[in-house]
Amino acid sequence: MKLIIATIKPFKLEEVREALTGIGVRGMMVTEIKGFGSQSGHTEIYRGAEYAVNFVPKIKLEIVVAASMADQVVETITKTAQTGKIGDGKIFVLDVAQAVRVRTGETDADAI
Repeated sequence: MKLIIATIKPFKLEEVREALTGIGVRGMMVTEIKGFGSQSGHTEIYRGAEYAVNFVPKIKLEIVVAASMADQVVETITKTAQTGKIGDGKIFVLDVAQAVRVRTGETDADAI
């Protein structure tokens, strides 16, 4: 099993969710986060005063899938979330040692 962690722009969430559902992803966790990368934030003017916004709003997706499906999920997220502009996000893929469904006690592949 693989854990895929992806950060994307907030307005791309619904499009990415639909694309992942279309390839058979049955569940994911979504978190609103803030962060920065090479864009290093930006400045804004509020009530006449300029201030630095050091963290940019992002969405973090966490998806656990069978190892055989991981490449397809990464490719789908990459194609769907891409705008071609700075700040499109990152994707990380990690190994999952164990999974347990709390309600039923099912483990590993049966739990996802």
